[in-house]
Amino acid sequence: MLKVSNGSGKMLHIRSINTNTLTNPFCQKMVKSKDKSIICTQCYSDAMLRGIRKNCVTSWQQNSDILSGGLIPPHMLPTILDAFFRFSSHGELINLTMLENFHNIALHNPHCSFALWTKRKDLIRQFYKTHDKPANLILIYSNPRIDRVMTTPPPLFDRTFNNVSKDSAIDQNCTGQKCSDCLACYKPNNGVTTIIEAVK
Repeated sequence: MLKVSNGSGKMLHIRSINTNTLTNPFCQKMVKSKDKSIICTQCYSDAMLRGIRKNCVTSWQQNSDILSGGLIPPHMLPTILDAFFRFSSHGELINLTMLENFHNIALHNPHCSFALWTKRKDLIRQFYKTHDKPANLILIYSNPRIDRVMTTPPPLFDRTFNNVSKDSAIDQNCTGQKCSDCLACYKPNNGVTTIIEAVK
């Protein structure tokens, strides 16, 4: 069974399905990049799973294995009773199988608005060549470059999420408020295509 995490802090009241950043090859390659303009070199998830969130590693590794190892049978897809839900507040897409499982979870829960942050444009492009994106799945491109705001989402994406330096003069619309009080990322067709937050 997939482990669903209750949100805390900024994510209070927004639940999520997370995976293990420490064993994700894409994540570890990005975390170890020598290019310090890449936000992943400051990865909060990697740091937390090596520190105060060590207790999450086992259950999130189980999620990684379930989601990337094979398609979840329809009768075993989780029923999500929330109005808004996040895929991967920790972790990143591992492979196409994981993306298809998220896709199927969204289809299984049409009453819920799902948001997926990802840098894996390659997987999104490949999968949605042959599938229709569910209306209740919001794809947010997580821009890896600090201080290079993308205002136009890549094809198939609904929004971009950008990080800027703490002293940046660029206006930010993600300013530390609780996600459940804002919901700009989670509401479909609200006209918001660009999210900007200062590096924590």
